[in-house]
Amino acid sequence: MILRYKKKILLLGGSAQQIVAIETAKRLGYETVLCDYLPDNPGQHYADRFYLVSTTDKESVLQVAREEGIDGILAYASDPAAPTAAYVAEQLGLPTNPAESVEILCNKDRFRAFLRSEGFRTPVARGYTSVDDAMRETNCFQLPVIVKPVDSSGSKGATVLHSWEHLEQALSFAFSYSRGNRIIVEEFIEKKHPYLIGGDIFVIDGRIVLWGLLNCHRDGNVNPLVPVGKSYPLLLEEADEQAVHETLQRMVDRLGIRNGAMNVELVVDHKNGVFPIDVGPRNGGNMIPDLLGMIFGVDVVELSVKTAMGDRTDLLPSFPHCFYATHNLHSDRDGIFEDVFISPELAQNIVKKCIYKKPGDRVEYFDNASKALGIVFMKFDSQEEMMKKLEHINSLIQIVLKES
Repeated sequence: MILRYKKKILLLGGSAQQIVAIETAKRLGYETVLCDYLPDNPGQHYADRFYLVSTTDKESVLQVAREEGIDGILAYASDPAAPTAAYVAEQLGLPTNPAESVEILCNKDRFRAFLRSEGFRTPVARGYTSVDDAMRETNCFQLPVIVKPVDSSGSKGATVLHSWEHLEQALSFAFSYSRGNRIIVEEFIEKKHPYLIGGDIFVIDGRIVLWGLLNCHRDGNVNPLVPVGKSYPLLLEEADEQAVHETLQRMVDRLGIRNGAMNVELVVDHKNGVFPIDVGPRNGGNMIPDLLGMIFGVDVVELSVKTAMGDRTDLLPSFPHCFYATHNLHSDRDGIFEDVFISPELAQNIVKKCIYKKPGDRVEYFDNASKALGIVFMKFDSQEEMMKKLEHINSLIQIVLKES
């Protein structure tokens, strides 16, 4: 009898949105090991083995990796875990992008410094470790500004200020979400186009080969900083889109990124300048890879898993003339979840629906991305139909709550 060695992957994070990476790895024939600090994470029921270890505890994760003899490590759709994955991979000589570059991308302070030093456009920004220090330096900025933690994602702890009246409150809010007790204040860039540019790109051998750039939608009724959905195709002038491409490829070159997904967020201002706002060395949340799979006919999750394992794969995206969008189900108040109402007018456009809550579950006001109740995927016959329905999405999709 011949015993065949089964390659083993360590996955960092077992949330509902990260299960797809575990399932994909198992489908590809890899043995799956999971680390997560939450004892009730759903991913543990899908992985072959589970360790109750924080994904930000580098040394503990490294110990698990050594004990398990892993062949690859992946922090799927997780900014906080990405530096851990890169550190462990470098320590064990496994496939990875430079750990130093991953650290830069995952720390807003260092990312802004990198942009300045490498000649990219970046807003005036300063980092702080105390509320008092930040309060003393308002003369360094022109309003509006955005205050946010240097080490969070999903718009957690972020506030845009158009006056200094509520600065202390915004600073305290940002500090409450910072693991490293450091926040950043930066001038807020006004965009010239209707939507923030977001989505995922994918790099192979140092070249961006998949341009999953999307329109980022917000809901001003809850929190104008928190994404509530994406749409495709990108509504951007050709010259601006080309400038965005050039900016991102130059960034990949400067950071020495070789392979893998990157979640991006950029703005083009009224002077046609491209400003990278956030770039994360990982797949995007809110099931962006699933949306890109529908658009380009490519399994982005499979690409990410294989890349983490050092297994090459051909990427041949198609470029169809299509109109897709997602909407993150969310509530404008606290309550008890009962149901999701989708109007017949929109129901014909829904191609996939993922609801995280069940009747009786508690629902919280949507002030950051982690409080989404689920995601719906939609396909439209035209851009006009898509934009018209997305403009009125809050009347076409309604969350039914029992008041708590």
